[in-house]
Amino acid sequence: MGLLNELFPRLSEFPPEIVPKWLDDEVPWSILDQTSSNSLVKQIEALVGEEGGIFIHPSAELGEFVTIEGPCFIGEGVQIRHSAYLRSGSWICRNSIVGHSTEIKNSVLLPESKAPHFNYVGDSIIGVGANIGAGVKLSNVRNDGRGVSIRLKDGSKIETGLRKMGALVGDAVKIGCNVVTNPGSIIESGVMIGPNETLGGRISKGQER
Repeated sequence: MGLLNELFPRLSEFPPEIVPKWLDDEVPWSILDQTSSNSLVKQIEALVGEEGGIFIHPSAELGEFVTIEGPCFIGEGVQIRHSAYLRSGSWICRNSIVGHSTEIKNSVLLPESKAPHFNYVGDSIIGVGANIGAGVKLSNVRNDGRGVSIRLKDGSKIETGLRKMGALVGDAVKIGCNVVTNPGSIIESGVMIGPNETLGGRISKGQER
């Protein structure tokens, strides 16, 4: 089983036209690489049919003072609430929520996921039905400017080849208020994180804080 299916087991439930496409199940972060021909930016532009294009499903709800930079994909039943900021490469899937004063940058919110209050989601993937609490920040750049590495299940580390990468947040993960994740964090599906934590590396079931 590749890392993509391990972290996001419900991904296969959804038709391919509403979620991004991955070419390699072992490297789910590959779509965050803006130099790739399969990047989120390129995939959205291919769907919309123009460079920098924006797709907004007719059923999506947009609050006041929302700012959207293309390319951007906003799916069916999505709620984009007051003063949200969607930057280039944001793919917001069906029935997801981007809340008040939340900023999304080059990231995927898979179906039914929620970033509802004062969140920063940078170069990250949030799994199906996951929820990040108020004030959660998914940091995407190391202070020392070095490339981002991730930790595999066996404890080994590999380089992603990316200078900017936030977190891979698995399906049904619940993250408490005011949590900050370090670049390259992985939170496995079904994990629950308490509030006011700083996280890094890989968090599995049984390691919750």
